[in-house]
Amino acid sequence: MNAPPDEIRRTLAEWLESRLTPPASDWLAERRRLVGEGDSKALFLGIGLIGRKLPKDDLALSRDELRRAAEVRPGWDPTRWSVDQAARLLLLFEAPLRDEAAWTGALDALFAAADVGEQIALYQGLPLYPFPEAHRFRATDGLRTNIKGVFEAIAHRNPYMAEQASDDSWNQMVLKTLFIGSTLRPIVGLDQRANPALAQMLIDYAHERWAAGRAVTPELWRCVGSFLSHGHAAEMERILSSADVNERTAGALALSAAPSDVLSPTREKFAAELNRVSMAGLEWDSLALEPIAPAKS
Repeated sequence: MNAPPDEIRRTLAEWLESRLTPPASDWLAERRRLVGEGDSKALFLGIGLIGRKLPKDDLALSRDELRRAAEVRPGWDPTRWSVDQAARLLLLFEAPLRDEAAWTGALDALFAAADVGEQIALYQGLPLYPFPEAHRFRATDGLRTNIKGVFEAIAHRNPYMAEQASDDSWNQMVLKTLFIGSTLRPIVGLDQRANPALAQMLIDYAHERWAAGRAVTPELWRCVGSFLSHGHAAEMERILSSADVNERTAGALALSAAPSDVLSPTREKFAAELNRVSMAGLEWDSLALEPIAPAKS
């Protein structure tokens, strides 16, 4: 699914051209020239200096520009990117990296020296890099971070994990997303990659939260519904009886996604709630999510 590097570079350059002042544009153009000529020092220094030389404003892409991103690379969603992040990736794509060893070597060196802002930009670029299979360890290693912004650069609006992660790595990412108090909604491929092992992990996590007297985000059940069985009546009854309308909606959506031959008594008991959600056309993205405190380590 990866686009040719030249196309990525051209797209990033077009976005930045209209968003930089002449002095900033001139500085970046000179850096691009040096990097393109194979000056590795210019690449490393340039990526480090971008935070001082270019604005950190939102890139604020138009609908047409976002559409263009999706055409260049299916699944590419730079909605939340900033000017400096795009510029860092532009410099990287200027480098004459011809093969897998060159790409992985450059990324290893850049990550080794990267500050938080640079790490976020580099991880956001995962779906754009050539040789995608070569970056799997880099992605899963990045998910071990305790820095929420770095974690979300991989987990949110980034198709790389949906395309490349093993089920185990995927499941751990989804669980950690909840563990750190983040949200599942921006995870690309969340519904498509739901699986029985993940569903059980999330149910166990919900029980741990309940036992500790802590709240469970309603969206947890989004990855559970298709794998509900007769043994999950207690969990469904608990959330469908909640005073919180979002929890009840989540319960109804999860139960509606379950195989039609399971939990019939629960469906009958909460038929009015299931009908309310169905008649209103509510979906998972309809939930008005409130921040949930992260789990205590």
